[in-house]
Amino acid sequence: MAAKSLCNIHPTAIVDQGARIGAKTRIWHWAHVCGGAVIGKSCSLGQNVFVGNIVVIGENVKIQNNVSVYDNVTIEDDVFCGPSMVFTNVYNPRSEINRKSDYKNTIVRKGATLGANSTIVCGVEIGQYTFVGAGAVVRCDTKPFSLMVGVPAVQIGWMSAYGERVPLAMEGSGEWICPHTHDCYVLCDNILTRTQND
Repeated sequence: MAAKSLCNIHPTAIVDQGARIGAKTRIWHWAHVCGGAVIGKSCSLGQNVFVGNIVVIGENVKIQNNVSVYDNVTIEDDVFCGPSMVFTNVYNPRSEINRKSDYKNTIVRKGATLGANSTIVCGVEIGQYTFVGAGAVVRCDTKPFSLMVGVPAVQIGWMSAYGERVPLAMEGSGEWICPHTHDCYVLCDNILTRTQND
């Protein structure tokens, strides 16, 4: 990981000693990165972002304002965390009971989008390129390329890696070519896969 001199850290931000931060990462106003955090290259942490000690963030991750990434959260490359979205790490918190040993692991796979004000309940895996709509509450694992909305979140369709709705029926089958990337998406047995155009 790069030295802090290769990053852009706002003077009001607090980056604790020991934090590992990749080159070209930007950390904005009043953010706080704890000493055990690992953050990849070319990330952006917005105003008032908190990153815990037991957190791994990949490359090119964008975390918008007012997001707290608590312990036991792993975020892979190219993930977008919308403004004020929420991670949790304890399923049944009580102020008077210490449950640090009960933290559950949450994994956000490559390319996923977590919409503004959405909530990711701890212990789930967000599939590659999942698109979680604004305000949704995700309580279970999601499939790659799934479009999740509502409280609790349910899958209503599919989203391409480019970020557009894939016009294939949920329970059907077929294929679709993205007009932007020319990647081919194939739906079979309610699983969407992508073949990238070379």
